[in-house]
Formats: sequence, structure tokens, C-alpha cells
Amino acid sequence: MPDASDRPGRADVAPDDQVLGPTRLLAAVIIPFLLVAFVLLHLFPGDTDDHFAWTIEPTMTAMVLGAVYLGGAWFFVSVLRARAWHTVRAGFPAVAVFASLLGVATIIHWDRFHSGHISFVTWATLYFTTPFLVVAAFVWNDRRRSRDGAADRLPAATAGAIAAVGAVLAVTGVVMFLFPDQAIDVWPWTLTPLTARVMGACFTLGLAGVLLAADARLDAVRLTLEVAAIMFVLIAVAGVRAGDEIDTGEALAWVLGIAMVVVLAGGAAVWVRYLRPREPPRNEQRRF
Repeated sequence: MPDASDRPGRADVAPDDQVLGPTRLLAAVIIPFLLVAFVLLHLFPGDTDDHFAWTIEPTMTAMVLGAVYLGGAWFFVSVLRARAWHTVRAGFPAVAVFASLLGVATIIHWDRFHSGHISFVTWATLYFTTPFLVVAAFVWNDRRRSRDGAADRLPAATAGAIAAVGAVLAVTGVVMFLFPDQAIDVWPWTLTPLTARVMGACFTLGLAGVLLAADARLDAVRLTLEVAAIMFVLIAVAGVRAGDEIDTGEALAWVLGIAMVVVLAGGAAVWVRYLRPREPPRNEQRRF
């Protein structure tokens, strides 16, 4: 039986691990929108009624979404700078799921948006097109993927822990998106069906951690930890700024806070153990 690569019409593609030009172009187009959204939502969370696609209340929700956008901006900046496709690969399916869910949420809750406002036109255009563009970029670029068996990787147990955290986040996100009323009942700050679904979409970005575990090369792990650190630190800042909006009597408030500290501490431990630049042993240093 002939191999699939021998079928007519299929071009041979060398696994050179390049990040292709159209993939970089897509990243360059997305970055400015993410940065503007971060500024509007995280720095001016009380002004969404005038400047954003819909009115987000309370400010904690706006700032969480803003934190996610800055993490996303750093991811796409890294795509622009990347020398190897595998270092950014895990983020693309996660971004596609996130953007798809926001597109669906927009349709479901159309009446909540500021129809005709430039921010809504921009929002709708992005979330009705980005999922398809991101998937197309992933499929096209993944043909260049290189599997370097000699590359340094995380130990299986550490990669599995990252995958487990990502899976918990992703499953939580899906549940929140499908059952927003139940999420509203237990969430430590006020949500609406729309914002519950938006928060759920944010949680599904944990899918990147699941995908990373299958090919946990250290240079790919680095970006995942950087993006997670940006998001979680800014969410912690938001929690301080909007402390009066959070019901500390809800058990979930403590669960989320403790989980965030544990994830940040675990990420820092992985960074120090496996990613921090190290000086060569003294006997290997060149003597002058």
C-alpha cells in the first residue's frame, strides 16, 4: 500500500520548523487589537459603557479579560520573533477555541452588545474571522513541524503536572460556557450569562498546557510559562484593585486565590530548575 505522502496532489514539505510568513503576518495584525483591549479593560475598567463592545460589570471581569489580552499579545509577539514553529505551536489551538467561544457568545447574547459602535464592529469582525484564520495558520504551518528527539524536554512528571493544570482549567471553562447560570451561583463576584461564558472562554486557554505536554521541549515551555505568568499576575493585581467586588465568603474565592498562587509558584520552580541560564562549571570556564 502506498504511503500517504505518495498520494497524488500532496506536496512534500521539509520539516524545517519554520514559522511561515503568513503566520507572522496574522500575529502582527492581531497584536494591536489585543494591546488596545488590554488598555481599555485593565487600565480603564470602569469605562466600558463608553469605549468597549459591551458594558462589563463589575470591573473585576473587565480586568480579568484585559489580563488575558495582554498575555495573548505577548504570545503573538513571540510568534513574530520565533525561530522555530514548535516553540509557539501549542498556543494556536487554544487561541482558536477561545476565539470561537467568544464568537458563539456574541451570537447568543447579541442584544447585550453596543451594536453599531466601532468597538463592537471590531469585536465582531475579529471573533467571526480569527478562529478560521488561526486554524488555517496552524494547519498550514504544522506541516513544517520538526520533532527533535534530541532536544531537552521537561521530565514526564513535570509535563504531566502542567497538562493536568491545563486540563482542569479547560474543563472548567467548558462547564462555565455551557452552564453559565450554575457558574453565576458559585462565582465570587457578580457575573451575567454573557460574562460567565466569557470567563469560561478565558479558562479554556489552559488547553495550551495540555498540548504542550505531548512535546515538552524546554524552549516551548518557556513561552507557556511567560504567558501564564503575565495573565495570573495581572489577575492578582485586579483582585487587589477590585477587592470590594469579591465576596470572600464564597469558598470559590479562596480556591481560585490559592490555585493561582500554587500555579505561579510551580511555574517559578520549573523556570528556576529547567529554564534559568546557568554558568558552566568552573573547570569548564576558559581561563585567561
